[in-house]
Amino acid sequence: MAYLKRSSPTLRETLLKIYCAEKPVEIDQHFYEFGSIQYHIKCSVSDTNIVYVSTSTLLETQGTMTLKEISSHTYEVIKQIAVGVIDIVDPPRLGFQLTLKLHLDNMPSGKEAIKIITSISEIQAIILSCQLKEMLKSLNFQDDSQAMNNNNNNNNNRLIRIVYHPSEPFYVFKQPEKITAVFPMNFRDKSDVVIATSFFQELVEVGNQKEMGKAPQCSWSPVPPYQLRGEPVQDLTINSGFVSFDITSRHVKGKRLDKTVWNLLNFYAYVKYHIKCSRGYIQRRMRKRMDSLVKLLNNTSLEEEVPQKENGRCKYIKELVKVPKGKLMMKHRFKEMSRRVKISRFRIKMNGCARFRFNQRWISLPKFSTNPSNKSYTKLD
Repeated sequence: MAYLKRSSPTLRETLLKIYCAEKPVEIDQHFYEFGSIQYHIKCSVSDTNIVYVSTSTLLETQGTMTLKEISSHTYEVIKQIAVGVIDIVDPPRLGFQLTLKLHLDNMPSGKEAIKIITSISEIQAIILSCQLKEMLKSLNFQDDSQAMNNNNNNNNNRLIRIVYHPSEPFYVFKQPEKITAVFPMNFRDKSDVVIATSFFQELVEVGNQKEMGKAPQCSWSPVPPYQLRGEPVQDLTINSGFVSFDITSRHVKGKRLDKTVWNLLNFYAYVKYHIKCSRGYIQRRMRKRMDSLVKLLNNTSLEEEVPQKENGRCKYIKELVKVPKGKLMMKHRFKEMSRRVKISRFRIKMNGCARFRFNQRWISLPKFSTNPSNKSYTKLD
């Protein structure tokens, strides 16, 4: 299932373990998240109040900025998380983009410490969000007439390729009075492609309603926009189309900027989460429907009178016996045939012979046989 929170669960859990440990703990741990984000945590017993946290990501971009280099503005944002607790190590650890030095002895106690540790575990989200914010700010919302007069903004119209997760890039480019983000959508399973295509079409239909006028306008197309010409073929070879969002100046004002940036970075995760939930819901409905059909087919029942002896008396009760349809028809025929045979050999009871001291004796009908007798008979004249 997609993890849609900003904080890294493994990093947060490890830092809380170090902070809450009663005895000194020595940790030297490497781990990855999403296949592209790498972390390294180091804490020694000799100095328990110092913890080193290093992080890096395999991001690749193409355009006006390079995401592999962290800007000074991002450094300032990270330092403001907890002044006196976080120091940025320069240069960072070999193979990493950023290394933080945490002073646990300067960390406050109680809920404030948990809040600071949670903020530190959001370091990768802060780095990626700050870099995308700078991209959106660099792609200003000026008109084309003003942009053409300004020679310094010639690079603002260039296409920027952003990779937040491996093999899931998206593109950002400027258009008149708006910025467009394009997501090439590709899925492995055919069932996911069907669900995703239906979801995108419904998303476009809902986005065009009047109630959603404040949301970024969404569009879907099976072919890429012309702005993506010249991009790598593997990025444009997709099976679920291209989803585009138009971001205006209203969506990047104030606190809306953080929400817009985070939603763009995690659009793939939201779509995958929706597809998994939809597929699970469809499978549950299919299983329930199949169970109801099986019960309906097995609901063919036959009422039979089964004698049971209770206190010396014979009592008849009705039982429901499940019999297949073919066996049920054969049982009916055999029962009818047995009934006819019993009628043909039925004994007649004579109640009028009591005065002859035949106290309700039974008189049987003679049996007739078709076989020739061995006895010989003489014809009388």
